[in-house]
Amino acid sequence: MPMKLKGSCRCGAVRFEVESHTPVPYQRCYCSICRKQQGGGGYAVNLGADSATLVVEGDAHLGFYRATIEDDEHPHCEISTGERHFCRDCGSALWLYDPTWPELVHPFASAIDSDLPAPPSRTHLMLKYKANWTEPDVREGDLAFDLYPEESLAEWHRRNNLWVE
Repeated sequence: MPMKLKGSCRCGAVRFEVESHTPVPYQRCYCSICRKQQGGGGYAVNLGADSATLVVEGDAHLGFYRATIEDDEHPHCEISTGERHFCRDCGSALWLYDPTWPELVHPFASAIDSDLPAPPSRTHLMLKYKANWTEPDVREGDLAFDLYPEESLAEWHRRNNLWVE
């Protein structure tokens, strides 16, 4: 049975639940979109979940942001298809939904109130775009990528025997 994740925003106006086969917060993204939308240590941690199981209370308080992508990988400014949902009252980042993959939703680990499993290793991605003040804590066994790894959330969880049935 998938793990039920319960999350909320800082002010409590939005609460949500969703089921996840991939609940281990192992990825650290250092791109400017994640860094600026979520702040913190210069990275965001996304989990994977089944979008059909997403239940939201307080959806009247939700907003979403579709980031512009403009960097040397995208010479023409593009609008991301990913919808980064947040609380309009307190600004907490909650989850990312991209209609390109309608079966998935990606809650931000920072919004999850449930206890999450600790990762045995981490994957650092988009290091090419990290802020100059950020010093990634890449430990022995971690993977690091200038852009994206080829391995998906599901593949990483399965390889590490952490897929939740």
